[in-house]
Amino acid sequence: MALKGINAYKKGSLKQDVANADPHKLTLMLYQGALDRVAYAKGAMARNDNVQKSEHITRASSILIHLRDTLDLGIGGEISENLFALYNYMINLLTEAHVQNNQDALDEVSSLLTPIRDAWLEIPAEAKEEAYRMQREKK
Repeated sequence: MALKGINAYKKGSLKQDVANADPHKLTLMLYQGALDRVAYAKGAMARNDNVQKSEHITRASSILIHLRDTLDLGIGGEISENLFALYNYMINLLTEAHVQNNQDALDEVSSLLTPIRDAWLEIPAEAKEEAYRMQREKK
């Protein structure tokens, strides 16, 4: 019973975080969410819990698909194209991990996604503000 209350609190807190987040923070939350789901899938795989493994891999894949599909290839140029290809590669690795119970594939996804998340954390406030300004002017 207490676990249900904790989970409801976490969901409410997450919804509030999302509602109050700027685009940079939302992207950071997506990266962290994907990394968390990959870690949960790895644990489920180790426990032979195929239902949980499938659920977490599906969620991680969905996050990566969203990140891939929201890239602006027209503005981002080569960086966006490279990220697009990398997200596709990670989605394929997740599929392989799921079908073949391959923990190494999950580890590779984590090792590819962690530096992107870490780099996202290092973006200076001035650069974020400039990006938001450019986005507002584009509309």
